[in-house]
Amino acid sequence: MDYGTAPEVSAALHTAIDQGVLGYLSPAIAGDMAVETSRYMREQCGWDVAPEHVHPVSDVMAALGVAISQYTPRGSAVIVPTPAYMPFLSFPPTRNRSVIEVPGIVDDGRYTHDLAAIDAAFKAGARTFVLCNPHNPTGTVFTRVELGAIAEVVERNGGRVFADEIHAPLRFDGREHIPYASISTAAAAHTITGTSASKAWNIPGLKAAQLITSNEADAEIYRGFGFAVQHGASTLGVVATTAAYRDGDAWLGEVVEYLDGNRRLLGSLLAELAPAIGYSIPDATYIAWLDCRALAIEGSPAEFFREHAGVTVTDGELCGAGYAGYVRFVFAMPRPILDQAVRAIAAAVATL
Repeated sequence: MDYGTAPEVSAALHTAIDQGVLGYLSPAIAGDMAVETSRYMREQCGWDVAPEHVHPVSDVMAALGVAISQYTPRGSAVIVPTPAYMPFLSFPPTRNRSVIEVPGIVDDGRYTHDLAAIDAAFKAGARTFVLCNPHNPTGTVFTRVELGAIAEVVERNGGRVFADEIHAPLRFDGREHIPYASISTAAAAHTITGTSASKAWNIPGLKAAQLITSNEADAEIYRGFGFAVQHGASTLGVVATTAAYRDGDAWLGEVVEYLDGNRRLLGSLLAELAPAIGYSIPDATYIAWLDCRALAIEGSPAEFFREHAGVTVTDGELCGAGYAGYVRFVFAMPRPILDQAVRAIAAAVATL
């Protein structure tokens, strides 16, 4: 995001630097983060997770690595619903795990999961399902009923879930975020959750995330190798995370309000200037999933927009097979820049 970070986060970082808190991550600092993460989850999401089940890691991808390497059979495949956050497709093969892509279903402009295809992927030998909620890149916030249906499929097949909930603080219209592991004892028993303050408070470069275990059996396994994982978490990142969860609500509220305006402006600008580009307003995140298939673009729309509009977007093909006609557009920018970007895209489209 182009908005800096919360003043409380900046102040905590300045204090830590002034006090020379630049060594390896200490148990006390990690413990403070665990306590604040636990409180935040309880107050904001209604999820009672014990602080001792909150573990520092470098980022959510590190948490995914733990989930597939330590909690599933060696060599078993990973189910990734598409379109997907790009590293979810590229990372598992680096751990000798194949990826089974499962395209989602769009119903009246809203993305959801293809449960039958997920069930078939488990039956084909996969053991991990990657749940991204809120969903990146479509912005869907899944309901309790939808999450329960996923849990039934996972339980029926003896699978596991890695729940990426990093965008949960960035929701609009009062939508409720329901942590997947909180919906039932069964879901808690088969889930590793990865989250972070990095997206909502704009601190991804500080390298700190939270891996959350939601049952004692998984926590016991984690205790056997956890030090090697948490060693990658940055001390300053953990300090910033603690401040964000503890003191950053007011700033976050202002950011969410601004992003809400941006997602609506994006919709109105596209409708006026480039109506052939499909856009469903997201429930959450600062990402728009744009359907450019109706445009007469030869080749990649992302490359076309970069060369002819000077606007950089992510090629939909990187988000999964079959999405070459889409682009992923981040709208977390000052509103005048957003207006300029959409007008440049529209001008480029008008030349086709």
